[in-house]
Amino acid sequence: MNEDYPASMSDPKNDLLKRYAARYIWWKTPEEALRYPTRIIAQVMNIGTFDDTTELTQQFGEETLKQVLAQAEIGQFNGRSWAYWHYRLGITRPDQEVPPLPQQRFL
Repeated sequence: MNEDYPASMSDPKNDLLKRYAARYIWWKTPEEALRYPTRIIAQVMNIGTFDDTTELTQQFGEETLKQVLAQAEIGQFNGRSWAYWHYRLGITRPDQEVPPLPQQRFL
């Protein structure tokens, strides 16, 4: 899922993202936030309630959530959420360490 609002997104997913945008991206209007759906998804993954993250997973599927983690920007996830989603989505096995959070690299 790229950052631009996907034209093919179904109405139920659009409605869900709009609801989450109002709740989790409070500093923007829902319409502004909808231009960056992966940011909304990442914010729900990071600070969402259990019910909201369950609904998010059901509506968008684990592959989309994996993509959001793979494309995460610096500061989008705290350490606890980062670890939870890596284990929850099976990206990291229980006997492995979670990869480090995205960080700025200097040349």
